[in-house]
Amino acid sequence: MSDKLRICFLINPNSGTNRRQDVPALIAQHLPADTVDYEVRLTQYAGHAVELARQAAEDGFRIVVAVGGDGTVNEVGRGLLGTRAALGILPRGSGNGLARHLHVPLDLAAAIRQLARPTFQRIDVGYINERPFFCTAGLGFDAHVSKCFALAGTRGLGTYVQVALREYRRYRPTPITVTMQGQTTNTDCYVLAFANAAQYGNNAYIAPLADISDGLLDLCLIDALPLLRAVRVSLGLALGNLPASGAAVYHTCSDVQVQAARDLGFHVDGDYVGDAQAFDVKLEPLALEVAVGVKK
Repeated sequence: MSDKLRICFLINPNSGTNRRQDVPALIAQHLPADTVDYEVRLTQYAGHAVELARQAAEDGFRIVVAVGGDGTVNEVGRGLLGTRAALGILPRGSGNGLARHLHVPLDLAAAIRQLARPTFQRIDVGYINERPFFCTAGLGFDAHVSKCFALAGTRGLGTYVQVALREYRRYRPTPITVTMQGQTTNTDCYVLAFANAAQYGNNAYIAPLADISDGLLDLCLIDALPLLRAVRVSLGLALGNLPASGAAVYHTCSDVQVQAARDLGFHVDGDYVGDAQAFDVKLEPLALEVAVGVKK
């Protein structure tokens, strides 16, 4: 039996803004053949990466790498839950939120070389209405923007900002009831974010104090977003100091229930899922192993 590290790369050919890069050629160039055995498999449809990841784990690969954005990472991570394989990431998406939090190099060649000498750690996994998320999930405006962004026809930060500015003029908050730690609160929801990791992606820090391995979710509530507060929120996201800005309310907990007055959109790891009125959000501590970078 070979002692080589076995890695399976799952490539989403439709993910991100740099699709012209020849990822298989980069993998062949930067992985040492004397210490690593690898395979490349391509996804063919939405949800395919879940199936491929589960199969790769059954095939005995030590690391299964999501080559794509946060949506692809979510699918691969879902497929690896309950297995002995670790999640790796080659960031090729628009935001790359989990990759950034785990200090995976955004340069693909550097990220590939890092996988040849992996460091492993376990991370928490969040669930919203039984749907796993690894970075963030949320209700309200961010989910609404995710829905519109998916229909925009182009990707990238510029498109996301254009969509957000357009929808900001139209969106209105929804009354909700939040129950956590035995306490019930009635409030309005413009955004209610559940952060396992610190950022949405593109270094937009919705919960800069979030620890992905502490057994807790960081909740960020914005009940309304008038123009001056919107400016403070935007600066807080960019500068990583939103909690200190006073523009949002934060809590930490391991489970929370939300009841909305009407259907409310929600997302997992930046991908719009659908609408619901009742939400059950919980955390499973240290439920996924990841191959990570070293914090600089």
